Amino acid sequence: MNKIQRRQFIALSLLTAFLTACTGSNSARQDEQQITLTVSVASSVQDAMKDIKSLYKEQKPNISIDYNFGSSGSLQQQIEQGAPADVFLSAAPKQMNALQQKDLLLTETRQDLLKNQVVLVVPKDAEITATFDSLNNAEFKKVALGDPASVPAGQYGKEVLTSLKVYDKVNSKLVFGKNVRQVLFYVETGNADAGLVYGTDAKVSDKVKVVATAPENSHSPIIYPVSVIKSSKHPEKAKQFTEFLFSDEAKETFENYGFSLVKD
Repeated sequence: MNKIQRRQFIALSLLTAFLTACTGSNSARQDEQQITLTVSVASSVQDAMKDIKSLYKEQKPNISIDYNFGSSGSLQQQIEQGAPADVFLSAAPKQMNALQQKDLLLTETRQDLLKNQVVLVVPKDAEITATFDSLNNAEFKKVALGDPASVPAGQYGKEVLTSLKVYDKVNSKLVFGKNVRQVLFYVETGNADAGLVYGTDAKVSDKVKVVATAPENSHSPIIYPVSVIKSSKHPEKAKQFTEFLFSDEAKETFENYGFSLVKD
């Protein structure tokens, strides 16, 4: 190799190294770029998910989580109508199944995450000994229940009352809530004498008390599935977030709020 060739070789090597460094720098900047994920979450999980948001921020400071809380039915409709969402956490398989049938999910990311219970609550200071059967008694003038048409807690609650042969007897007393937290609010404020909510909702309220827990065979299994939405602009980041929901840190948070993991 003569002097000219050697100089050309050195110049080419330096140029290659420079371009590689630039490419690596650009990739690093892309990895550090601030990204916001929109996560649609059933109302009954909102307290746990707020804590998980803080945990995730510690691990992924460049990822911001923007929650959209609501009833699973409402969230399903929003996604069907094109509302932006990267991840959906539903309080029942029904709403997730509907999105899957319309090819709106990255189906390989769908997993069953949480389990819950249906409980009967009354105001904390109420001097009532209540059971599901006693809801037909005169002292119960209003019984709060999530709207079975769109609220999974209401669907499960209706199954419980139907299974125990109480639903037709108390139908005229029912006050429907647009989500399970509204049902809880009705009981907390005395606008309902009793209500059917998830055990996890009752646990976060100091204004109600649990007087009965529905038998497991009186309702469908209460399963919370999670999935990445097909239209997500950040599918890989969304997948990473859903996987974090199965981590030990997230598990501990869910259990603190009364949930159990399906995989346990």
